[in-house]
Order: sequence, then C-alpha cells, then structure tokens
Amino acid sequence: MSVLVYIGLGSNLNDPQQQIESALLALQAVAIDSTMTVSARYITQPVGPQDQPDFVNAVAGFHTHLSADELLDRLFEIEDAQQRQRGAEQWGPRTLDLDLLLYGDEMTSTDRLQIPHPRIHERAFVLQPLSDIAPELQIPGQGTVSGLLASCDLSGIRKQVKDV
Repeated sequence: MSVLVYIGLGSNLNDPQQQIESALLALQAVAIDSTMTVSARYITQPVGPQDQPDFVNAVAGFHTHLSADELLDRLFEIEDAQQRQRGAEQWGPRTLDLDLLLYGDEMTSTDRLQIPHPRIHERAFVLQPLSDIAPELQIPGQGTVSGLLASCDLSGIRKQVKDV
C-alpha cells in the first residue's frame, strides 16, 4: 500500500538553495519510482528571531510505502546528513528543516508526531508552495490549501527566480 505525503523543506544556512536540492535528491529514495512533485522555491522571512537570514522554502509531494514513523525517521536522517543542529533555540537558523506536513488524510497526534502538521493552516511559507502543487488539497480538519492561503499574510514571501 502506498500513501501520498507532503514534505515541507526549509533552509537558511550554508547555501540554502543547495541544501534544498540535496534534500530533494535524498527524498527521491523514499518516493515510489523516485517520482515527486515539487513546488517553486520561495524566499521567506524567518518565523521567530529576525536576526537570521531569510529562508528558502519548498514543498514536495510523493507516494511512499513507509509508515509515518518510518518516514519521520528518514527525514531526521536526511537532516542529520546535512548537519542539522538541534539546539535549545526554537525557530532559529538551520541548514535544513524537513516537516512531515501530511500523510494521506491521516490525523494523528502522538508525543512524537502530529499529522497534519500542527501549524500548517497558518503558515504562508508552507501553504504558498503547497498551493503550487496541490491548491485544492483538503487539509484534514482545516479546509483546502487555497482557502487557507487566502487568509494568510503573504507580504514576507517572494518566489525565487532562478538564474538563466
């Protein structure tokens, strides 16, 4: 059995664009047939402490055979491989942040994992890229991505323009 999952990606240290690209390559290993749908990249202002660089954010969607807990373990492994430092500072700078946003239409709340991601409905830096790939996706218990995005402040988000 496979399930459609959505992963939020963010980075603001050590060449954030390359951190995102490396993470996407690593995520292909857990995607069935290495097939993923990936949003545009967005430059976003940090949540929390403002004395840090802007983030590059994206969202990837793919089917996987992994359980939610197995997928979470794999996300932590990818973060660790990219020198993610977990410290006491919440919302601080990081080389890579991978969030399991959605796992099918599952709703789960354990000490380790909350699905859907507990703040997905209020985070423009997640909803904007998610809207690129699944605007009418239903967030369990919240509404559609496009509906939730309509009530978000988008002033701190800009689409990244790739160099030609």
